[in-house]
Amino acid sequence: MKLEGFAPVADENSSVLLLGSMPSEESLRRGQYYGNLRNHLWPLLFQLFERKLPDDYGQRLQLLREQGIALWDVLARCKRKGSLDAHIREEEANDFAAFYERYPAIRTVIFNGAKAEELYRKLVGLEEGRTYLRLPSTSPVPTPVYRRMEDKLEAWRVVTQLV
Repeated sequence: MKLEGFAPVADENSSVLLLGSMPSEESLRRGQYYGNLRNHLWPLLFQLFERKLPDDYGQRLQLLREQGIALWDVLARCKRKGSLDAHIREEEANDFAAFYERYPAIRTVIFNGAKAEELYRKLVGLEEGRTYLRLPSTSPVPTPVYRRMEDKLEAWRVVTQLV
């Protein structure tokens, strides 16, 4: 069975695009980007912008809009058993040409982890005129370098300089 991703969260004020690979099973079940409560994205962003993390998903998205950050995934569809990026197959990219045409102010693309960057490079390709930056994945799965959210915070601090 093919999984379907979400529509982008963006508006005419978006200048930075934050890209994941594909929503996790829990995110898809909840109908929310980064809906797995263990994922570090929302706590990281709210700490970076010195705000209290709300429970309400709409309020979380509002912070992104206020900061000019669009949110999407590289993949529109794929097959995947479980939530691990390593299990992604038969991937289909979102229509980035149409997206960038609709949101021309987006000049910076931030990849949430290596898999998002890998998929984008393979399926979409890097374009002149945009800045691309890969940050450590906000997945709660520890890596040798990034064991906890606090370990990722310093790397993610660059987001505040881009908006």
